[in-house]
Amino acid sequence: MSQFLSSIAFRRAALGTTALAGLIAALPVNAEEVEVNDVSSVAETSAAEGPAIIVTSSRRRDENAQDVPIALSVVSAEALEKRGDYTLGQIQQQVPSLQVFSFNPRNTNVNIRGLGSNVALTNDGLENGVGFYIDNVYYGRVGLAQFDLVDLDRIEVLRGPQGTLFGKNTTSGVINITSRAPSFSPEFSGEVSYGNYGYTQFRASASAGLVPDLVAVRISGALTNRDGFLYNTTTQTDAQDYYNASVRGQVLITPSDNLEVKLIGDYSHQKQKFALTVFVDHHETYENGATIPNNFLARAARFSGYTLPSFKPFDREGEADGHYQANMEGYGVSGQVDWDLGSAKLTSITAYRWWDWYPANDGDGTSLPITTAAQQENLQRQFSQELRVASDNDGPVSYVVGAYYFWQTVRGYGSFGYGSAAGLWNRPPSSSLSLDVWNNALDGFTAESYSEPVTKSLAGFGQLDWAITDNIKLTGGLRYTHEKKSGTFEQWWTGGTDLADPTLALIRGQFNPVTSYETSFTDNSLSGLASLSWKVAEDALLYASYSRGNKSGGLNLATLPAGISPDVAPEKVDAYELGFKSQAFDRRLTLNGAFYWTEISDYQTAITEQVANTVTFRQYIANIPRVRSRGFEADASFAASDRFSLYGSIAYADASYIEYTNAPQAVERLNISGIQDLSGEPLPGVPRFTYTLGADANTPLGDWDGRGLELYAHADWSHRSSFNTSSSNSAWAQVPGYGLANARIGLRSDDGLFDISIWAKNLFDKDYFSTLSAANTGAITGQLGEPRTYGVTLRTKL
Repeated sequence: MSQFLSSIAFRRAALGTTALAGLIAALPVNAEEVEVNDVSSVAETSAAEGPAIIVTSSRRRDENAQDVPIALSVVSAEALEKRGDYTLGQIQQQVPSLQVFSFNPRNTNVNIRGLGSNVALTNDGLENGVGFYIDNVYYGRVGLAQFDLVDLDRIEVLRGPQGTLFGKNTTSGVINITSRAPSFSPEFSGEVSYGNYGYTQFRASASAGLVPDLVAVRISGALTNRDGFLYNTTTQTDAQDYYNASVRGQVLITPSDNLEVKLIGDYSHQKQKFALTVFVDHHETYENGATIPNNFLARAARFSGYTLPSFKPFDREGEADGHYQANMEGYGVSGQVDWDLGSAKLTSITAYRWWDWYPANDGDGTSLPITTAAQQENLQRQFSQELRVASDNDGPVSYVVGAYYFWQTVRGYGSFGYGSAAGLWNRPPSSSLSLDVWNNALDGFTAESYSEPVTKSLAGFGQLDWAITDNIKLTGGLRYTHEKKSGTFEQWWTGGTDLADPTLALIRGQFNPVTSYETSFTDNSLSGLASLSWKVAEDALLYASYSRGNKSGGLNLATLPAGISPDVAPEKVDAYELGFKSQAFDRRLTLNGAFYWTEISDYQTAITEQVANTVTFRQYIANIPRVRSRGFEADASFAASDRFSLYGSIAYADASYIEYTNAPQAVERLNISGIQDLSGEPLPGVPRFTYTLGADANTPLGDWDGRGLELYAHADWSHRSSFNTSSSNSAWAQVPGYGLANARIGLRSDDGLFDISIWAKNLFDKDYFSTLSAANTGAITGQLGEPRTYGVTLRTKL
């Protein structure tokens, strides 16, 4: 019955959209052709000058975003500069439907409309449902995208399945980033920033023609350094600092008017003292009042002289005694060839990328030598080749056809170590084995593991656009993918006394059992798209679409419980969308919106469960029968004048489990049962409401040395409602909603020679959590959002 009522509600929303489109069509619009002279954010376009927002990701050709029947957001280079956002985590504040959760660069999860990945830790054998592209190259692991983004032209966020043109692992959407192309005319831009927490950043880009009309180059780079936001009371050092160095080089070769070759190489290096555990709270009893056996306070009381953490998270202090770091390198080369054949364009994109991840973790987060190491090093390699042909004509029919090959390996090296306090900390009081046995088993015990998932994927795709009339267009597309995955996992013991002692082995096996296995599977899938768009008026578009998407099967490369298969079934996605795009009042007003309904079968998620009769937890991947995400999105911008503009956007997401009867139990109810029924409950990591508001203003101040001077200001606000960050929907991991404000005010010359501004992020110094995690000991730990930062930036463009 509830599903029936939900369906009625969705149909009513659809009828409301149709009525709204009719109303917009009646508004006064400017039917003139608009010259493409700028690329701006959909939400921040200065419509007073009437620029078209050109995108390439939606249908693999240059198009005005307002004519594309897809829900998308475009964040321009100008919008990024206004806020100083150059990382994926920062950009989510500008796109309400986008959620980024990052425990560290490797363990980063990206969601669009509440779907894409689970909030739990990353598994090397599992793909993300949000595709990430830079300059048409797919990045196989999200960690590859966690460096500073350099010299960008725009970021396009496409919402909903994009499997026809982008591949099977785009069931939730695509983030497509385009960098500035080389220019034959000499140009230079640079900026220097300085702020609190020792923040310094240098960014520069230069381009010029080496051979007139034949060879042009662009070199870009960024160097960022910042002190830590946290303090380690044990080592008396800062933590969560940040160092990133990135460089990117491009060569553009144009041997003829119809042939263009672009070669790109990049390298990035990042270092962080991350992550320092911050204790938020603790519980000694379960939800029903029963005592949690072996809880955090009971364990801590066994150590004389040990002082408990303060459990005041926004003191921003931790107490880890072990080494921790989050260091990585990423680098790659690519080549793109575009050959204009007259009525069509042939494009070839070849790329090879590397990503090296070097972490270290204090596994317990306390000043006690319990878990001295718990980390997974990754060496990722990938190769991709895409070949496509796109029509280039004004006829009623246009098309894109192509083929794609992708290969990836992720070699993982796990390290686990235990210190002198491990036995006393972990031994349950009810254990029949003495403390001496536990100490002998765990003090100095180390284990290592090796895993390697290998993916080989081959796909053919095609999409056709048919202009049935001047105002009605039908789009259809299909993609067939053949994929083979294979993987290996093994774990062995490398340190500790009497490794062959069966009594000690019994304890060690609870933590890191010796195991080894191999697995492989082959999967064939078909993705598709059908879309109908109707241009109600020159500047009003109404569209409806259906998409079928597929997400790769996964490999469970970890210690598995008995009966759990190492192979994880692929996801299948059915998505329906109804939307509108409109402009009015000489394109000063832009109003876009979409209603969506997405259902996924065999939803992939990470399961965390307590091992029966032990003190340890284990994590693996499993399929959930069905989940659903439905909701709406809207964004608007209004240029009240050439000197003042407003923008805003809102997103509502109702993402929930439809069928999930054997979910792992929440920590606060583990004494009742090991499983629970989460059917009908919300998916973790999904705020129900998100929205953004912003404004830009400027005013002339006269001339100085022959240059016009302008004072400008920018302010924005983004808000997220409460959401949960545990795979079991534990009430102890419910993150309160929060809102963040940012502002910038500056002075610039009209020729770009200088631009000086002062800025602040998290202007009101809001204390908020990014994630909360509940342990079986009753301890709650969390990741804190960044405090208020402020500084000054000097820019120049020549």
